[in-house]
Amino acid sequence: MSNSTADASIVDVRALPPAQRHATIFRLVDELEGGRSFTLVNDHDPKPLYYQLEAEYPGQFSWTYAERGPDVCQVEIGKLAQAD
Repeated sequence: MSNSTADASIVDVRALPPAQRHATIFRLVDELEGGRSFTLVNDHDPKPLYYQLEAEYPGQFSWTYAERGPDVCQVEIGKLAQAD
């Protein structure tokens, strides 16, 4: 499901059943230390997830698209340093 590199993690949720994806992502966001991030790889634009994160962690995370293709979407999700 995930690969770690020296600087960041890549979390590919495409193999997970849809019902497990958001729970997995929320757990990862909960575990993030301030100033750290991971790249989410999904088979569609996870924009609804952005709104859920904003409701749960208002102003505490970053959301940066790395790829927004029709078949693969990659978003870097980070926890802001002051959110720790």
